Amino acid sequence: MRTIFKLLAFVRRHRGLLLLAFIFMLAMTAFQLVVPRLLGDAIDVATAVKAGERNYLYVMAGVIVGVAALRGIAGFGNRYFGEVFSQKLSYDIRNTLYNKLQRLSFSFYDQRQTGELMSRATVDVEAVRMFFSNGLTSIVQMVIMIVGVSVLLLMLNWQLALMTLAFVPPIAWLANILAKHLQPIWLRVQELIAALGATLQESLMGVKIVKAFNRQKEEDRKFTREAINLYDQQIFAARMMAVRMPLMAFLLSIPTSLILWYGGRQVIGEVLTIGGVMEFILYLGMLTMPIRRLGFVAMMLSRTISAGRRIVEIFDTESAVIEKPGAIELDGVKGAVAFENVTFSYDSSANTLDDVSFSVEPGQTVALLGGSGSGKSTIASLLSRFYDVKGGRITVDGVDIRDVTLASLRKNVVAAQQDIFLFTDTIRNNIAYGAVDADTEQIEAVAKAAHLHDFVASLPDGYETWVGERGFTLSGGERQRLAIARTLLLNPRVLILDDSTSSVDAETEHLIRQALDKLIKGRTTFIITHRLPIIKNADLILMLQDGKVVERGKHNELMAKKGIYYKTYRAQLLAEQGSEEKEKEE
Repeated sequence: MRTIFKLLAFVRRHRGLLLLAFIFMLAMTAFQLVVPRLLGDAIDVATAVKAGERNYLYVMAGVIVGVAALRGIAGFGNRYFGEVFSQKLSYDIRNTLYNKLQRLSFSFYDQRQTGELMSRATVDVEAVRMFFSNGLTSIVQMVIMIVGVSVLLLMLNWQLALMTLAFVPPIAWLANILAKHLQPIWLRVQELIAALGATLQESLMGVKIVKAFNRQKEEDRKFTREAINLYDQQIFAARMMAVRMPLMAFLLSIPTSLILWYGGRQVIGEVLTIGGVMEFILYLGMLTMPIRRLGFVAMMLSRTISAGRRIVEIFDTESAVIEKPGAIELDGVKGAVAFENVTFSYDSSANTLDDVSFSVEPGQTVALLGGSGSGKSTIASLLSRFYDVKGGRITVDGVDIRDVTLASLRKNVVAAQQDIFLFTDTIRNNIAYGAVDADTEQIEAVAKAAHLHDFVASLPDGYETWVGERGFTLSGGERQRLAIARTLLLNPRVLILDDSTSSVDAETEHLIRQALDKLIKGRTTFIITHRLPIIKNADLILMLQDGKVVERGKHNELMAKKGIYYKTYRAQLLAEQGSEEKEKEE
């Protein structure tokens, strides 16, 4: 029940709507309980066959119609306010969940699938909404109905009432057993729905790769396997419901037989009237409805707890990167950056960075080199504080980045990521994503600097052209130039370019480099690249290997040492010369 109590925190925000739903539910239940009594009295009057009391029957018929109308109005109020309440509740839960997901660190997403998180924000939230829309009021109504009918039956004839009500505890026990068995099943169902969504999302995002490698059949089999697992679990839950619900219906049929047998004898003995027997039968029918719903509510409660656990798990997740209370604003940044004995690992198996130390003066350009897994991109991620160091510290202008607000840090330290993500939106809005107040002149200026403006101007809709999902309608070079423009628009004091010219041709790279040479002046720039012109002009070159800085210095200094950098540079130079000669031959 801890999960339910956690979710009840959201209920308190809209308790006024919930109270209205309960008030209408109470009115509806009260009108419902009155009808059998009115019918019983009317039957007793009718069986007396007294002409003088016919007018009473007409009045009773009108009263019953009026009560039914009032019950309908109360039912409308209960359903309407209950639905409004549940929609507001799901709105709050979904927004809180989304807000939490936006603030979790990269390490959280390293261990989660996008489709699985989407399932929690949609399917699980909807399951919770359905419970608070129908399940919560149903539970309260069932309790009121069972208690109310029990009291009225005892007032009519306590012997017959005890015989009838004796079957309620075993039915309630059966419903409780059903709920316990269903809860782990529904938890598994929620997990399988998430897995199915993750498989679907992954295959759709990688549809070009699937088609290119002719893997459609394999992806079909993978999706079918997930769908069959989900189908089997849902059928298993349905089978449990199908077995227990008829059993509950059978148990409820026994009291009806007792009423006809024992109640008939009471009528013959003039202890109970015919109208009284009808009241018993009508109240029993009224009692069977909430008892029958016990199984449905048990299923809904089990599913809600299972879904709620998955939602609350996200709420309870602490971000690995937390802003300190009283964190200061990073203002007037000059751009001095220092790594002091920095150690970091993505998991406990091995260090990605091991005791890395270096310092960069304001306005300097730093080239980070090394093979795959050497720690280049990790340095960029740590500087933006997407992750926190395990040991040592990183400072900007002598201030530990853990002591400043994340917003002010990322305003001054901006990275153009290697994995470029563009939103399904216009080119203008993608460029201005981090600076929504930027005007047309500013947007065009950074586009020109990134040599993107001429391309955009040639499009029919210009900057209002929509790009496809993740920017797939643009070429790799166009996406990278757009990412550079987006970064430059923020005018950061510390700029990180992660292999920003890897997907452009030589001519475009040359144009971008000309623009960047002007734009990086006055700002500290980290460039992760293997391109020789960039390496040669850098103020500081850091050669990384296995998470350590094995060589550092300027190009001429490192070439004179004839170490790892020298060998790497010579290998790339020969490779590029070979490519040029091959092009000439062709």
